[in-house]
Amino acid sequence: MSLWPPFRCGWKLGPRYSRRASPQLPQQDFEALLAECLRNGCLFEDTSFPATLSSIGSDSLLQKLPPRLQWKRPPELHSNPQFYFAKTKRLDLCQGMVGDCWFLAALQALTLHQDILSRVVPLNQSFTEKYAGIFLFWFWHYGKWVPVVIDDRLPVNEAGQLLFVSSTYKNLFWGALLEKAYAKLSGSYEDLQSGQVSEALVDFTGGVTMTINLAEAHGNLWDILTKATYNRTLIGCQTHSGEKILENGLVEGHAYTVTGIRKVTCKHRPEYLVKLRNPWGQVEWKGDWSDSSSKWELLSPKEKILLLRKDNDGEFWMTLQDFKTHFVLLVICKLTPGLLSQEAAQKWTYTMREGRWEKGSTAGGQRQLLQGTFWKNPQFLLSVWRPEEGRRSLRPCSVLVSLLQKPRHRCRKRKPHLAIGFYLYRYPQYHDDQRRLPPEFFQRNTPLSQPDRFLKEKEVSQELCLEPGTYLIVPCASEANQKSEFILRVFSRKHTFYEIGSNSGVVFSKEIEDQNEGQDEFFTKFFEKYPEINAVQLQNILNQMTWSHLGTRQPFFSLEACQGILALLDLNASGTMSIQEFRDLWKQLKLYQKVFHKQDNGSGYLNWEQLRAAMKEAGIVLSDDVCQLMLVRYGCPRLQMSFVSFVHLMLRVENMEDVFQNLTQDGKGIYLQKPEWMMMALYS
Repeated sequence: MSLWPPFRCGWKLGPRYSRRASPQLPQQDFEALLAECLRNGCLFEDTSFPATLSSIGSDSLLQKLPPRLQWKRPPELHSNPQFYFAKTKRLDLCQGMVGDCWFLAALQALTLHQDILSRVVPLNQSFTEKYAGIFLFWFWHYGKWVPVVIDDRLPVNEAGQLLFVSSTYKNLFWGALLEKAYAKLSGSYEDLQSGQVSEALVDFTGGVTMTINLAEAHGNLWDILTKATYNRTLIGCQTHSGEKILENGLVEGHAYTVTGIRKVTCKHRPEYLVKLRNPWGQVEWKGDWSDSSSKWELLSPKEKILLLRKDNDGEFWMTLQDFKTHFVLLVICKLTPGLLSQEAAQKWTYTMREGRWEKGSTAGGQRQLLQGTFWKNPQFLLSVWRPEEGRRSLRPCSVLVSLLQKPRHRCRKRKPHLAIGFYLYRYPQYHDDQRRLPPEFFQRNTPLSQPDRFLKEKEVSQELCLEPGTYLIVPCASEANQKSEFILRVFSRKHTFYEIGSNSGVVFSKEIEDQNEGQDEFFTKFFEKYPEINAVQLQNILNQMTWSHLGTRQPFFSLEACQGILALLDLNASGTMSIQEFRDLWKQLKLYQKVFHKQDNGSGYLNWEQLRAAMKEAGIVLSDDVCQLMLVRYGCPRLQMSFVSFVHLMLRVENMEDVFQNLTQDGKGIYLQKPEWMMMALYS
């Protein structure tokens, strides 16, 4: 296995929450502490992560601190502090003194999915209602969701400026508080110095991470990115090692967030673009398709206005080829396994087992130690088959095995990870599956899969293609007698999985829900037949889909409505839509039906108050007057709005918001030349 294998994966448990804190964290009852503070009229002070230098660390980070460091609460830093508000949309965070770009790159990806963000960051917290200086966050920590409670005292300099994560909106503090919670989980702010994007992505989601070495990436990289951006994924990447800012504007040894992709038409030929963001909130790529590049003149005025934002905010475009050249790793974190397999319309299942390597007994080390202790490692029995064909089928099964080691110290960086890996063997047909295999078995048999090298990482994994049957998995560290605990996770279409010799018994796999299964196969087959679809074909697709959140009141998309949708999304004025553009649309439509259904009282329409609430939940905040005007413009004569009209309104508002942000110089207004005004007037 190379240092960065082409694919490394890590997986999600279902949405299970634990009120019991991590074994490494003090157990703090958020609700009880909040009630006590409110009852006593005091602000919470977290003695388990105090406002002292001990919470910052004990090494190099201390040397960067200003001489008069202070700890302040947000109400002391701003007259109108906000925890979170939807109008900011996304990408408002900037890295501070801590070298945690890997954490920030993952966090920026999290902001692109508000439903996933709200699982980690309860968004109903504030500095006004029930404020007591105490805040709660959730992280997926080694197999379970754990709560982390903090107070809101943040380190600042003498001028009252945050030293670590901050927001471009100076009164917004959710990012700084989340960083503090993650520092507490990890031991200190110092323990956030350096890391892998994949590590933070898993802690935010419990999802699968697929790491691609871009130097070895296959020709289907664009297809992978297209499918990844369509699905519920978080995507990060990393530049080549080093410590300087290059002449092209990229930072060596730095993590970035992938925020979008776009295929554009450039002089009658396609150009494939990737959009990225530097977590510093500044310092951007200076090559082709950068903010100042002349390449933008090759696009239609509409495409240029909607895609190009000339602002040193850390976000920029570059070609797919430049991306492959200048970046070394692409990390895709997905909540369901579909991205990893070509099998469509099939359910995935998972099983998770905990284990340990005990010094002197089960810490047997790697296979080179055959004559001594390798056989002492924990042994797990796995049986896989294709559920639609039964156990006698010979067709291979897709299986993902993930080995995740637990921390060996309260502080993340105090004791480095062990070098770990796992072996896979065919299980002997006539052996008693309740007894561990003896040393002789491992001396006589060659593993079907083994590590190319043992990696000192939090998680190692491998995707396998196995014939239906029974197998043996042996997880181990590279050296014997190294004590640690681990989690072993298996994902497949159907399997049983358990540790041989333990008292747990056979564990059957649990089903993973994936709302996209079946739909993506339908979309792919349709676009194979029609690579570009017109308004009539778009109408056929939308009226064939099942809108699960809307119940019996399924919407009907008229041809006129589909022509309007197409006009909004057809940037190159071709009159058609590609599969990538449709997938972007479908991703938005799923969000729209969810927020519409949440506000709809069963009538199939939204009134003014419901419309305002639905738009706010989708991240759009309009004044009451504008909201009323939109109801007049897009609603029916009774001043109520149907789902189809709501879709049209939301798409238009989101596009106009993007146009404004791309054209404004000061965030308050825009200046348009006459051709731009005519284009925008006709467009709207």
